[in-house]
Amino acid sequence: MNQTSGRLDRGDGIELAWQRVAGRDPTIVFLPGFRSDMTGDKATALAAFAAARGQAMLRFDYSGHGTSGGEFLDGTIGAWASDALTVIDTLTSGKLILVGSSMGGWIALLTALARPERVAALVGIAAAPDFTQDLMWESMMPAERAILMRDGVLNIPSQYGEPTPITRKLIEDGANHRVLTGRVAIRCPVRLLHGQADPDVPWQLALKIAEQVESADARTILVKDGDHRLSRPADLALLCQTVAALLEDGA
Repeated sequence: MNQTSGRLDRGDGIELAWQRVAGRDPTIVFLPGFRSDMTGDKATALAAFAAARGQAMLRFDYSGHGTSGGEFLDGTIGAWASDALTVIDTLTSGKLILVGSSMGGWIALLTALARPERVAALVGIAAAPDFTQDLMWESMMPAERAILMRDGVLNIPSQYGEPTPITRKLIEDGANHRVLTGRVAIRCPVRLLHGQADPDVPWQLALKIAEQVESADARTILVKDGDHRLSRPADLALLCQTVAALLEDGA
């Protein structure tokens, strides 16, 4: 695999780790999820897929994630969306296919809104736009909200490992970056993969995204027994097939 890696100073001394596969346009850009990184199964599968067909591909870690600098507790949706733009603007040129997993789906939507002239297509995997408000804040008990507002942080249990620290600024900043409050001015092809057995993000959210984007070419692909991660071999094959079809259709 013709892959290079490096670290990019985002301008404030915090370095963002990245890996890139050389190839032709459009560049596939993988946007990881909340507390995830660029070494996961989906990112790795896409890198291998891109290398096999000579397609350019970029993946990276947000600040406070993976091997990038910065502290997770300092992160916000706005900061991570800015990280994405910094890496994309610096390390890529030409058209892009954005592939966002969970929170990365939100970041992908924000990126497409910020760079409409560059985004040729968007793929969401259990995409979770607006999750800080609709899934986190709305699910908190009044006592939990009180702790969050008083202490600035609330640790919530996670089935994936250690408790997840949720900060007040994450919630407040997230409210300023909501995208599903009305029509979403994204007109490129959109593909939304979602497992109907997802315990974290309701699959109905994929239908809402498809309905609210302005694109006439928006398709939702539901995996009846699929979980949130969609990282089984069949799920990864579906992801690569979805991206391949977009490329073959001229994305």
